[in-house]
Amino acid sequence: QVQLVESGGGSVQAGGSLRLSCAASGRTFSSLAMAWFRQAPGKEREFVAGISSSGESTLYTDSVKGRFTISRDNAKNMMYLQMNSLKPEDTAVYYCAADWGLVVVTPDGYDYWGQGTQVTVSS
Repeated sequence: QVQLVESGGGSVQAGGSLRLSCAASGRTFSSLAMAWFRQAPGKEREFVAGISSSGESTLYTDSVKGRFTISRDNAKNMMYLQMNSLKPEDTAVYYCAADWGLVVVTPDGYDYWGQGTQVTVSS
């Protein structure tokens, strides 16, 4: 069983930055593909970024490329999402997700989820 806990959300003005963290329980973190998803009110949950178990491979949705950076520290069982140049359209609840195998962009590819952290970007 894997438990995930997000932190670092908050309210910022457009152009600002936030760093989200995801803490994972268990001894198997280094075997897990990890990802960030987000869900805005009235919209479906969407893939934001993913990182392979080793951290060598990353994947981003087009709308965040060049602004967001995903990373992980397997020694600390932590994953991060550095978000720069934030826009109002980035406003959403951000979720940490994990599963065995490869990074995929659909929510049903992940068995483990955190509770989410709210990110609000004002114009």
